[in-house]
Amino acid sequence: MKNYSMEQIRNVVLLGHGGCGKTTMAEAMLYVTGQIKRQGKVDDGNTVGDYDPEEIRRKVSINTSIIPVEWKDTKINILDTPGYFDFVGEVKQAVRAADSAIIVVSAKSGVEVGTEKAWEYAEEQNLPRMIFVNGMDDEHANLTNILEDLKERFGKCIAPFQVPFKENDRFVGFVNVVKMEGRRFANGTVVSCDVPEGMDDVIAPVRNMILEAVAETSEELMEKYFNEEEFTLEEIQDALHKGVMDGSIVPVLCGTALNNTGIRVLMNSIIEYLPNPSEGRSVLEGKNPKTGKEEERRCAIDEPTSVFVFKTIVDPYIGRLSIFKVCSGILKADTVLYNGNKDTEEKIAHIYVLRGKEQTEVSQLCAGDIGAVAKLHDTMTGDTLSDINKPIVYPEIEFPESLMHMAVFPKGKGDEEKMSSGLQRLMEEDPTFHVFLDKETHEEIIYGIGEQHLDVIINKLKSKFKVEVELLPPTIPYRETIKGKIKVQGKHKKQSGGHGQYGDVWMEFEPSGNLEVPYIFEEKIFGGAVPKQYFPAVEKGLQECVKHGVLAGYPVVGLKATLVDGSYHPVDSSEMAFKIATSIAFKEGLLKAKPVILEPIVKVSVTVPDEYMGDIIGDLNKRRGRILGMNPKGRFQQVDAEVPMAEMFKYATDLRSMTQARGSFTMKFDRYEEAPHDVQQKVIEARKKEA
Repeated sequence: MKNYSMEQIRNVVLLGHGGCGKTTMAEAMLYVTGQIKRQGKVDDGNTVGDYDPEEIRRKVSINTSIIPVEWKDTKINILDTPGYFDFVGEVKQAVRAADSAIIVVSAKSGVEVGTEKAWEYAEEQNLPRMIFVNGMDDEHANLTNILEDLKERFGKCIAPFQVPFKENDRFVGFVNVVKMEGRRFANGTVVSCDVPEGMDDVIAPVRNMILEAVAETSEELMEKYFNEEEFTLEEIQDALHKGVMDGSIVPVLCGTALNNTGIRVLMNSIIEYLPNPSEGRSVLEGKNPKTGKEEERRCAIDEPTSVFVFKTIVDPYIGRLSIFKVCSGILKADTVLYNGNKDTEEKIAHIYVLRGKEQTEVSQLCAGDIGAVAKLHDTMTGDTLSDINKPIVYPEIEFPESLMHMAVFPKGKGDEEKMSSGLQRLMEEDPTFHVFLDKETHEEIIYGIGEQHLDVIINKLKSKFKVEVELLPPTIPYRETIKGKIKVQGKHKKQSGGHGQYGDVWMEFEPSGNLEVPYIFEEKIFGGAVPKQYFPAVEKGLQECVKHGVLAGYPVVGLKATLVDGSYHPVDSSEMAFKIATSIAFKEGLLKAKPVILEPIVKVSVTVPDEYMGDIIGDLNKRRGRILGMNPKGRFQQVDAEVPMAEMFKYATDLRSMTQARGSFTMKFDRYEEAPHDVQQKVIEARKKEA
């Protein structure tokens, strides 16, 4: 692959709902440009973009693929993203590296939730964008309805550039509404033709949409529009380019990726309307890691070199492959760069350009281009590598919180270490996947975006690291406490030849009022009934006892224990004897002091569109939740509630199905609270069965 200048590069992310045809579109571009001899299909598992065994098995994208397409002396770096919401981390990475976006809409299904999400992702990064309506030769395709829907959802910026026409129910061409000329697909190319008769009524409203969008770009054109003066072709094209760049115009194109119709026009439009790296994210803000001061770096080849690692691929045999975007300067092979995030130096030995899984070595990449480097020691996703003398660190990628969690156990004996090692490696690859060892339950807990995400993780663990695991609901960390006050004796006396054992304590147990600490220990001994040297032994006995309560063996909290009296033997008493005596008093006393089970309560904030409010509140009430308040957030509502943690298991999946994936939530532990009597009984019974 030849070296391209910055002006010859376009970094375009493909976004859209799952199954709308993004991977097929990337494949069509490769085929039309002659870079592959045969066009693969997702269903056949032979596309360039979907090469992971999991993607081939599931017939969906789960990773972002980098696919450079060479067309008309321009390199279009296509970032093909997954459409399924569980793999949003991959989308966030791609959006960060792109300078523009193409939102793919299915001609059959129209505007879907994934379309709305795609628009949001592009908005977050202020990306210029285009919309491609794919599958136009479907018998149910209705571009007019889709355009109306797009306009309703996203406003006046929607500007259709084409009106399709059919012959014998086949999509055979379109009218270029900008130039008001006909175009017909013939033998894999596009040829000019007359505008078919009888299309005026269809073209007029679409042409009007474009003229409205053009008028919005300047006051001068707006005045011309209101005075019903004609725009010149030059005025229209200049305004369209300017409008696409600032986001006030979003062109809509159409075609069918499966048979390559409209793909050449799309690639021409990418080159003509979408920005190169110097026009897109032309100035990048970061911090100098040495001084902590804010700095700016232009996306230009005469600036000091800096690269941002936006994705990592882990292979058990090859090691780590770091995929990056050159943000400034020129990156050459055999260069040493500084990692400001980790305060280490990394050698860039070989530079690669990726096309799916294929790696092509290159000698250098200029600012704005995308490449990969293998076997970096400390560099991870979100790190910046820069010139040692001119260091800079760019902001890291913001990922959504991973709230779907399960306990993971190896199926094979002795596979614990192998499993932990594999999970750690997968964490390096996927910033939305986390592993946490619960010290209380000794369970390894894995966190992901959703059930499908975790399912992919355990399948990767099996295929890449040869470890089979099973997922189970994690143990809920209940607690125990008391509600009453009791005074009780604990006496340990044992005589068996030689020295015996003797310890005698009178303890008062009552609620301390503080559920955040296990216990408070005090002593009120008068007259030396228990010598001072045994007080630490009594407290140590208490310390061990509170780890396992008397009802279900859960840790005890909120306990105040006071040593008020006791007795000792000058020969037989020992620290061990007083520890045992304390244990006897603890077990007997707590059973008589109205013991109860406490359950963890979490604070939950659910953000959903207005129309789902009733369902969400009803569902939270079913989960024994208490609604604390509601706050409007644009066209969304935020519901704040307190809910028992045990009732929130798999809420990520339930919320998605209730809101068609339009809802999101955050969850944070708040406090412990006494569980209802029936819940307590269930917890105690379940614990007995485990025992």
